[in-house]
Amino acid sequence: MAVRTLDYSALTGPVTRAHITAWRTQARAAGLPWASGTFSVGSVVGVGFAAVIFVFVFGGVLTSFFTEGIRSGDPFGVLFPSIFIVVIAVITIGAVRKRVTGGGRWEQWFRLNRFAAANGMRFQPMDVAPSYPGEIFHIGRDQKVIEHLVTGGRFLDIGNFSYITGSGKSQQTHNWGFLALSLDRAMPNIVLDAKANNSLFMSNLPVTLDKKQVLHLEGDFDQYFTLYCPAEYEQDALYIFTPDLMALLIDEASPFDVELIDQWMFVYSSRPFQLTDPAVLQRLFTIADTVGAKALNQTAHYADDRIGDPAVNIVAPQGARLKRGVSVFGVVIVVGFLAFWGWNFFSSLFFGQ
Repeated sequence: MAVRTLDYSALTGPVTRAHITAWRTQARAAGLPWASGTFSVGSVVGVGFAAVIFVFVFGGVLTSFFTEGIRSGDPFGVLFPSIFIVVIAVITIGAVRKRVTGGGRWEQWFRLNRFAAANGMRFQPMDVAPSYPGEIFHIGRDQKVIEHLVTGGRFLDIGNFSYITGSGKSQQTHNWGFLALSLDRAMPNIVLDAKANNSLFMSNLPVTLDKKQVLHLEGDFDQYFTLYCPAEYEQDALYIFTPDLMALLIDEASPFDVELIDQWMFVYSSRPFQLTDPAVLQRLFTIADTVGAKALNQTAHYADDRIGDPAVNIVAPQGARLKRGVSVFGVVIVVGFLAFWGWNFFSSLFFGQ
């Protein structure tokens, strides 16, 4: 399985501000939503307002220092407030410029756009939420793709995905890196939960899966992944995850979670990918060209026996989706809280404490 040869020079070579500005102007002139959304008048006004408030609060002190310095002939009394004001001005101008230009994002997008053009791909800085069936794409709100590369030929999408959960003070933005590879045959829903990215007490996956669906594979595969497959689909999973595919998963993809669902293979990272890093991109394309290619080959003739007709490219309902479970850690927290509350309640009731 050969790994594709790509030209990464666009990610590391020199670029000029004139090229970036011209590309930004062209994108805005074309009315692209992601281009027009970068500049925010409100954010710039906010930076300026904060600077004014800061000067207003400390202006009296600075003026006092400055006046006293002139009156007494103390150069430090004049120099200190002067330097302070210059520093505040530089910080303010820098913050406004960053808001207007999008900071380093435009250079990052420009490089990725050149990389995509040089390698026959398509780059999109921001995009609407995809209709992928994978687990992470159906959680929260305000879902969107941030920076992704799409290849021609066999469909491959590499990028970052964002969504929001909670509200008010408990609101949280979640950012994931993902790789999506289209398969030829519909697959039962199988998840490989990588152990390398789990926390001490729980999985990093955004959903909890029923532990009764865990399938133990041969060798040391269980040291790297926990495999979930639907009940009665154990033999199907063994057909797909042959020893050579398991070895590739351990060698190339052990830091990431993997999901097979419908006609897709997804690779997930609970941290967004730094796509302008050639080493990161090279690793992701290596996963696609080794693990992905082997998965394609291994599933090319897969058919769900429960359907009865191999020509019908679907999976029976009982195998199409994994069942959700209950988080043991969450249960422990709830039980602990209830026990603590109950102890305090009955202590105050019977002992007056």
